[in-house]
Amino acid sequence: MCQMLLSINPEYVESILNGTKLYEYRKFRCRDDIDKIIIYATTPWKQVVGEAEIEYIIEDDVLKVWRQTKEYSGITYKFFRKYYKGKKKAIAYRLKNVVTYDKPLALQDFGILSAPQSFRYLPG
Repeated sequence: MCQMLLSINPEYVESILNGTKLYEYRKFRCRDDIDKIIIYATTPWKQVVGEAEIEYIIEDDVLKVWRQTKEYSGITYKFFRKYYKGKKKAIAYRLKNVVTYDKPLALQDFGILSAPQSFRYLPG
């Protein structure tokens, strides 16, 4: 089991934790051996608040990914298009078994001093 720490805007973190956002979008695909996402909520929270397993990964044409994921995207089509502007491919991680931590953790609890711009691999 390998995991990565993802920096996510608190607005979307809330949607992931309450189950309305089942896909997390990225411009670059992680390594194939990653099966768990540790969720770091960015400013103003600045805390590790939960985790989720990766059920599967969709990597395809931007519009095809939107069509497959839009129902549980947790974002607007306008935001999606802006995020992928100029890109030919989109990556969507389908999340499952989402866990909200009873007590949020600090990055230092993972041996990390500063938040990653997008993601960071963690030891399993």
